[in-house]
Amino acid sequence: MTATEIARGVWRLDDTCQVYLLADPDAPAGARDAVAIDFGSGLVLDELPGLGIRRLTDVLMTHHHRDQGQGLPLAVAHGARIHVPPVERELFDRVEEMWEGRPLDNDYALRQDRFSLLASIPVHATVPEYRELEVAGLRLRVVPTPGHTIGSVTYLLERDGQVIAFSGDLIYAPGKVWSLAATQWSYTQNEGPAMTVLSARILAREGVTRLAPSHGAVMDDAVAALELLADTMQEYVDSRRSYPWDLLARLDDPFVALSEHLLLNRTSMSCSYVVLSGTGEALIIDYGYDMTTGIVPGQDRSARRPWLASVPALRRNHGVTRITVALPTHYHDDHIAGMPLLRDVEGTELWIPANVAPTMADPWREDLPCQWYDPIVADRVLPLDEPFTWNEYTFTAHEQPGHTLYAVAYSLEIDGMTVVFTGDQQEGLGGRDGRRDIMNYQYRNLFRLGDYSRSAALYRRLGPGLMASGHWEPRRVDDDYLDDLAESGRLVDDLHERLLPLDDVGIGPDGQTARLLPYRAGGVVDEPLTYDLRLRNPFPSSTDARVSLVLPLGWRSSRREIDIALGPHEEAAVQLTVTPTTAGRRQRLALDVTVGGLRLGQHVEALLDVAPAPLPSSRP
Repeated sequence: MTATEIARGVWRLDDTCQVYLLADPDAPAGARDAVAIDFGSGLVLDELPGLGIRRLTDVLMTHHHRDQGQGLPLAVAHGARIHVPPVERELFDRVEEMWEGRPLDNDYALRQDRFSLLASIPVHATVPEYRELEVAGLRLRVVPTPGHTIGSVTYLLERDGQVIAFSGDLIYAPGKVWSLAATQWSYTQNEGPAMTVLSARILAREGVTRLAPSHGAVMDDAVAALELLADTMQEYVDSRRSYPWDLLARLDDPFVALSEHLLLNRTSMSCSYVVLSGTGEALIIDYGYDMTTGIVPGQDRSARRPWLASVPALRRNHGVTRITVALPTHYHDDHIAGMPLLRDVEGTELWIPANVAPTMADPWREDLPCQWYDPIVADRVLPLDEPFTWNEYTFTAHEQPGHTLYAVAYSLEIDGMTVVFTGDQQEGLGGRDGRRDIMNYQYRNLFRLGDYSRSAALYRRLGPGLMASGHWEPRRVDDDYLDDLAESGRLVDDLHERLLPLDDVGIGPDGQTARLLPYRAGGVVDEPLTYDLRLRNPFPSSTDARVSLVLPLGWRSSRREIDIALGPHEEAAVQLTVTPTTAGRRQRLALDVTVGGLRLGQHVEALLDVAPAPLPSSRP
């Protein structure tokens, strides 16, 4: 193995990928600590003494592929700390879950997550995207550069007037990539190549002068190499689409002005709106997957990429000095995934309505679809139906169940008109070819009869001039449209009343008469956990109910059989504890429910990840 010094204190070593060693060039030989960018098979450890390096303190991974890090167990044994991209952490320290759960039959997911490590390694930290990372006396800026993988990052080092970009497998040579197959993330689609175009453009604007790739030679004319890649890959993208996709225009001008002080982000998966203040500050309503090129198959975290690609255009084109507040209409990931990154990087405060905040703060509590992976705790909880101010504007968050039980519509007076932001409440077809809007209800979102009639009445009361939805074009509002929404709500209720046996048993559209909360939890062997049982009487008359708790063999509970007297359509809540006695992932407990003469069987379940009890500490 040979080490080539490409800059003072920066060496390139050939392994299963190019491994780069970084050290303080002014530290005395023999007393230097070094950082590795990627690790290959680990041969780099043999080269440390010859380079006057006493130890490798940290390894910074650009992405999760095995050629980049198959030797990481050797780094851990050496004592190095492992830093990884935040999107891909689970493919380093919980990779067994991918190997155990990844679909193999009839597989339409083409991204190379199976080119991951064969076994997990301990991760010290995830790297701070858009910010500086300080390790071993070095400062590196972390830039998200998806393309080769969804979570790939590039590290920038300033040294002796140069800005060196350690770009992983984003680029191999001017205009070339190491692998096109790696950029194909889903069947017939173009997400990875399009992301490569955007990443190359973004990296070229970072003042980069040299490129140090994971495969290929160091490139001295970095901007020209990246621009050639962007141009050539744009041709590739267009060759596989029925019409050209102007990715540079999306990057340069992602916002559409709906009025002087209200913008729509046309590049995000769900519609993200920006309110501009005379102070130079901005407020964002919904912020999920910015500058998206598509959503790939799979729900694992490494399949989802939040980033801040449109933010520079807010500053450049619209004079924004700070994004101070973000508001979600509801908790679905395509509306909130980027909010933690906004808070971490921009200092944005998250103001979350009172009916949405608990679900975002505890995504494991209920069995709901489309939730983000981590808790997102509000900086400020907004009461419902109470006006609140941000700079010169007054907003109100109105309860708006329908698409999901936990959602709001925001009303705002801006530029002489009333705007209502409705999230995903209905699909915007109204007025086209005489078609009404489609009511966008999903049963696992806890849809109830009457929700759409209530929201139609809300819009009538607010009298908006513009309704801004979560995925469809904003539309001007007139009385005919409000009438259509009211009629659509009535039709939704009528259809469900005709299709469901509500006169006999009023379980409701969501199919649930009982719930066990939290739906998912983590615990430890022999430590009790508290659960809440919610039970609803589906009958218009009083009745008795019996609930039996079904547990894994040997587990204990404070109440195994529960008898409850319920009034007409009454909902009761009962608290109980469960003590697990065996460790395991996603162990199941259930409720066997009988209400009156209606036997529902094991009607609901909950899942519990149980860790072994800690070993007792030894005493000297």
